[in-house]
Amino acid sequence: MGIHQGHRDRMKQEFLQGGLAHFSEPRALELLLFFSRFQGDVNPLAHELLAAFGSLSGVLDAPPEELAKIPGVGENTVVLLKLIPAIAARYLASRTSGEVIASDSASLYNLFLPHFFGARNEMSFLACFDGKLKLLGVKKISEGSPNANEISVRKISTEALALNATVVVLAHNHPSGLATPSEEDIFTTRYIQDALRPLGIVLYDHVILADDDMVSLKDSKYLTIL
Repeated sequence: MGIHQGHRDRMKQEFLQGGLAHFSEPRALELLLFFSRFQGDVNPLAHELLAAFGSLSGVLDAPPEELAKIPGVGENTVVLLKLIPAIAARYLASRTSGEVIASDSASLYNLFLPHFFGARNEMSFLACFDGKLKLLGVKKISEGSPNANEISVRKISTEALALNATVVVLAHNHPSGLATPSEEDIFTTRYIQDALRPLGIVLYDHVILADDDMVSLKDSKYLTIL
């Protein structure tokens, strides 16, 4: 057994026995790189990636084309690094994929959080419910830039009608700011509510997520259910 293989085996066993609690970011990234670089010492590459992108989250959030510019990063490594947050988001969504009832803001937070996991651009999603507030599905409505995102009323109505929804909840994120709604957010919410009403669809809430925070426009009295 070579020196590098022995080192890899010890790190794998350390993770299996104690998780990542005692792993520094370079060592955690090194462990991950074992699965795209099957031989040799990947510790220098882990440090180079962290130096280039600032942190483990910066590495995992980096665009594929920027990752590929780092010497030693091939296609397998790019795919692996981009797969990690994507799998994590799918995992979180899978844990909330059972029967969901829109009973309160906490349930909406748990419903939408996986869909915004790792997002660096503003995005919007629509949760569609039946008359008993049982979830029918969650649909992506739009994605913009880190600071802007256009929400289409036509897209919202199309997705809601396709699922025969009578109640919907809109959600979007503020990736680079606070969850506090802007004047435009409030105006857009009321505009969408008025547009959906003739279709027999109730806009039950519009929630804004930022980091670990969420603001409900209904709870904040910016949206009144008629």
